Amino acid sequence: MTDTDITRIDQNHRRSRAVVHGGLVYTAGQVPADYSLDITGQGEQVLARIGELLVEAGTDKSRVLSAQVWLKTRDDLAAFNALWDAWVVPGHTPARICGYVAMNNPDCRVEIQVIAAV
Repeated sequence: MTDTDITRIDQNHRRSRAVVHGGLVYTAGQVPADYSLDITGQGEQVLARIGELLVEAGTDKSRVLSAQVWLKTRDDLAAFNALWDAWVVPGHTPARICGYVAMNNPDCRVEIQVIAAV
């Protein structure tokens, strides 16, 4: 294998937003653009960005294999789950973990990372 087998999307000196290799796309943790929004607004932004990255990588949300979701607080779980349930493709739900963490930006309520088949 060579580096030509790897596609890096939206890369800078520290990270790539997504990396495609071996038939899989790995996204970095995605956060919202607007931290002033509630969990629904932030979650919508993050899921939309993930959808865009998946399309750019040549796939879509129906091919997501796993997801790691980090919420700032357990109080956001019900609202986030409603948003998530509307976003995933029925019959194509990925393996998922959801945890609660101290975010790098205290106004960030959600961060999501996914792995998908191309």
